[in-house]
Amino acid sequence: MAQNFIACDREQELLLPPSLREWLPEGHFAWFVLDAVEEMDLSAFYAAYRQDGHGRAAHDPAMMVAVLLYAYARGLRSSRKLERACVEDVAFRVIAANQAPDHTTIARFRQRHEAALAGLFGEVLSLCAEAGLAEVGVVAIDGTKVHANAGRDANTDYEEIAREILAEADAVDREEDERYGDGSSVDVLPEGFRTSKGRRAWLREARQRLGQRRAEEAAPIPNSRPDRLRECKRRLEQDLAVERCAAERQDEVWTVRAAAGKQPKSRPPKPYTAPVVPPGKINTSDPDSRRLKAPQGYLQGYNAQAAVNDRHIVIAAEVNASTADFGNLEPMVDATLHELERTGIRERPGVVVADAGYWHTEQMRAIVDQGIQVLVPPDASGRKTPRPGWDGGLYALMRRVLSTDRGGELYRQRQGMIEPVFADTKFNRRLDRFLRRGRAAARSEWRLITATHNLLKLHRHQLQAAAA
Repeated sequence: MAQNFIACDREQELLLPPSLREWLPEGHFAWFVLDAVEEMDLSAFYAAYRQDGHGRAAHDPAMMVAVLLYAYARGLRSSRKLERACVEDVAFRVIAANQAPDHTTIARFRQRHEAALAGLFGEVLSLCAEAGLAEVGVVAIDGTKVHANAGRDANTDYEEIAREILAEADAVDREEDERYGDGSSVDVLPEGFRTSKGRRAWLREARQRLGQRRAEEAAPIPNSRPDRLRECKRRLEQDLAVERCAAERQDEVWTVRAAAGKQPKSRPPKPYTAPVVPPGKINTSDPDSRRLKAPQGYLQGYNAQAAVNDRHIVIAAEVNASTADFGNLEPMVDATLHELERTGIRERPGVVVADAGYWHTEQMRAIVDQGIQVLVPPDASGRKTPRPGWDGGLYALMRRVLSTDRGGELYRQRQGMIEPVFADTKFNRRLDRFLRRGRAAARSEWRLITATHNLLKLHRHQLQAAAA
């Protein structure tokens, strides 16, 4: 008797069913993504195209958005791999309706619709809210370091940048002279310094304002290296101008006090001597990224922040380049309130929990004034004794609150709420490095990553509800 095998005839004309609806099982995640995209407001994408129908036909933004959402949910982000998947992978072929956008089209779509892709986070959060997954009784806030599309070896100081610029072409140097003159016109510092502070405080505030303005500008990182070198040189000159302004402001305060006959409480500052060239280093691959300390050592990247509820739904997602989480508590609470308002959720967080790195007395008081309880330990988990000077007042009060049964129970939820989100994102889906350069591009990608995390949670929730 002959062996019995299922026929494998590659000459068969209809090897696959002729209808796309028969290519995947009914409960497949691809169908869920397509249904979710139909519920989203994609007007921001369509607004970028001509309304008169002229020009070469473009791929439908709804199809491109569905492809990207499905790809990021599966941990696939490379434009070239996406191009191949739209030909080889059945699920991608269903989503793309048998179209095959090439890798250049996919990359340019991400670049062109950077802000709109970031806005998909709110659209997915709205779907989660409709399913009852966006409760915010307790919200955990934390950050994770994510590699930038840049290496640590690309950190370069001003002199090296200047030498490379000069070696590239003498014309570049003449262009810099025409644009900036002798350097005195590079003062682009923000205004608003009105209180009396020390030089370090002035410098810290000035740098924060400059960083905030750069983030608001969201200027794309140039593609060509010569253009990036000029941008790095300009930023280092800005940083030096910030330092000069801080020193001049402090000297002005001391002069005014002396003229008024006021006795200072401390010694006058040492005379400020401006460096010959701007100090510090900047990354010539991605000037927005920073060298950050991570559990496994130092990396060149960004600090990706997230606010998560007890259903592991990300309520807010932002990106900055700060080396520590200090100073990010209030901005993340504000981002959470903003996302809830945009989504139409009237509920406000009852309790916000974060680890000791987020301790910021002024920000915590500002959050409490909004009617939101804050639980942040003043001491890291490894410390057995309080930090010097961190005793009494709010520090002692927070320790007493956390020592109670209710306070300890609430704070212990933090790790179980937010760490699984980072683990699933960075290890299961391997989304631990940004593809595009610049803070705005990294923010867009981080929000897309967290949006697909929420989309996966929503899909599993609906499957469980259907099976119940």
